[in-house]
Order: sequence, then structure tokens, then C-alpha cells
Amino acid sequence: MVLVINGPYSDSGHEDIGHPERPERMVAAMAAVDDLGLGSELVVAESYTASRAELVRVHNGNYLDELGAFCYAGGGNIDDDTYATFDSWTIATYAAGAGLKVIDELRRRDDGVGFVAARPPGHHALADRAMGFCLLNNIAVAAAELLRLGERVLIVDWDVHHGNGTQQIFWDEPDVLYVSTHQWPLFPGSGSASEVGGRHANDRTVNLPLPPGAKGDVMLRAMSEIAGPVIAEFNPTWVLVSAGFDAHRDDPMADLCLTSGDFRLMTNYVMDCAPRPGRVAFFLEGGYNLEALRSSILATLSTALGHPQEDEPPSNGGPGADHVARTRQSRLVAIEMLRHSDETETP
Repeated sequence: MVLVINGPYSDSGHEDIGHPERPERMVAAMAAVDDLGLGSELVVAESYTASRAELVRVHNGNYLDELGAFCYAGGGNIDDDTYATFDSWTIATYAAGAGLKVIDELRRRDDGVGFVAARPPGHHALADRAMGFCLLNNIAVAAAELLRLGERVLIVDWDVHHGNGTQQIFWDEPDVLYVSTHQWPLFPGSGSASEVGGRHANDRTVNLPLPPGAKGDVMLRAMSEIAGPVIAEFNPTWVLVSAGFDAHRDDPMADLCLTSGDFRLMTNYVMDCAPRPGRVAFFLEGGYNLEALRSSILATLSTALGHPQEDEPPSNGGPGADHVARTRQSRLVAIEMLRHSDETETP
């Protein structure tokens, strides 16, 4: 396994006492990696600072300038949820660089599984705005590099919150397929089933909203029945996972009821989507109960490496089975409406 951490900044620096996105999350993540017992099979590669050229593929240049200046002026609250300190610009560029580094290592080795253990997370960061604890969109920066190399990228986002930033950035990009499972309704308010992509990327966004209390059986059914055929048609050459673990039943930030066993099953699913070894990387997003975070990361990575370590069994029996059919129908209507709109506007 290739592990990339954002340098010396993973467990310090970007800190607001009492904030859920805290340094202890990295301690829990690294403990999960230790639990794997990989020994010499673990490759730890140090991150680097993502360059401006790498960042402007997904972020507005003026936004980057303003964020950097804000941090170097001492930082503060960006919104009710998101803050920055003097060190946050450096830390965020290292976090973005971590994703680029894991991609580079996997391409060079042509084998293994990548894990980007970095903070702050990234999937809420828009092209021109920080939000939801996120400053730069780490997974989008990595996906943009793969696009530059001519790849087709599947992004699976199983964080309990919809990755509005990632969706926005690749909304009209036909070579990125964005698939998100998330609680609905919940912050940030996006992620309805009718959001299916732009005119040039119709059906390249697959949102699978789940009701509060939903369990892993409904999530996996939605992935298999709705996203599965789209993924098969897309035929990705790389799979990147926004691996947030705040859908766990013990997490304080939302109301889904997954277990670490559900993340094991989801990992099996996404691994089967990859064309060959060395083409899957997991990016740490949310997860704020430290014990649940540790056990869920362990379940995910051990499964990805082919040696699953069992903790909790998968969950089933919650609400949401009827949502799957409604989600499918809403998507089909939206896809057809966009297709018809495009046809009527074509000269």
C-alpha cells in the first residue's frame, strides 16, 4: 500500500480548538494504518506543495490569491464552519500535493493501493470558494492531473455529505464520472438525484441521496442498481474515492447508520470498478468519531489490500428501499430532459 501524508502538517498547525476537523483525526487514521500490520509492504511517500499550475486546473486563480493572502494575514473564520490560520495555506497546498504524489507513486509502481491521509479535507471546496471545513479540493486536483494524462476518472464519494465542490468542478467534464452517496437532506443542500451533469457530460453525475437512518444494504443497492450500469458504460481507467466515514452510525455529524462492515462492502465494490491493480486511491474526507474513524479506515484499507479485517458486520433493515426506485426515476427524467434540451438547441 502507498500511504501519502501531507508532510509534517498532518496533525498540527491547521487547528481551531473544539472544531470537529481536528488533529486527532490524523492520529486515528495513522493508528488504523498501523493496525494493518503491513511491515515492509507499506510505502510511505512524503507529500509536496502543489504548484499554482496544478491548482488552477480546478481553482480560480483569484481565489487562490485571496485565500493565500487571508491566511498570511492571520486567517480567521471564512464561514460558520470553515476557518483558516496563518499556516493553513501551506497545509492545504501540501494536502493537495499528497493526492498528486499518490497518483505519481501508483503510476510509477503500476501496483498497490493509495491512501491519502491529509487534512483539511477537500470535497466541499468549490472552484472559487472554501466551505465545509475544506480549502482546496484535493481529490479534484488529483483527478485533473489524471485528465491531463488522458485518463477517464471515476470518483466515488461515500462521505455522508454531498461533495458539492467536486460535482461543480467536473459538472461538464465527460471524462470524469462523479458518483455520490450521501444523506438527504443535509449540508450542503446539493446532491439531488436530478443533478446529472452538464450538456457535455449528461449522466456523468450520479447522486444517490439516502434518508436519515438508512443502512448499508440500501447504499449498496443504490450503488449496484443505479450507478453500476453507468460505471460499466463509462469504463474508467482510474478510481478515486472520497473516503469520508461520517456515515458511520456513531458519527455525531449526521444520521446514517452504517458500520465499518458496510465500508468493507463498499470497498469491494469500488475495487471491482478498477481496470487493474495500482489504479485506486482513497482520499480521507470526513469522519469525526475517532473510534469509528479508525475501525472504518481499517476495514476499508484491509479490504482494498485483499486481507479484510472484520470488526462490525454490515448493516441492513433501515429505511430507504423505496428511495432507490424514486432516485432512478428522477435521474431518467433529468437525463432525458437535458438530452431533449440539447437536441432542440442544436442548429
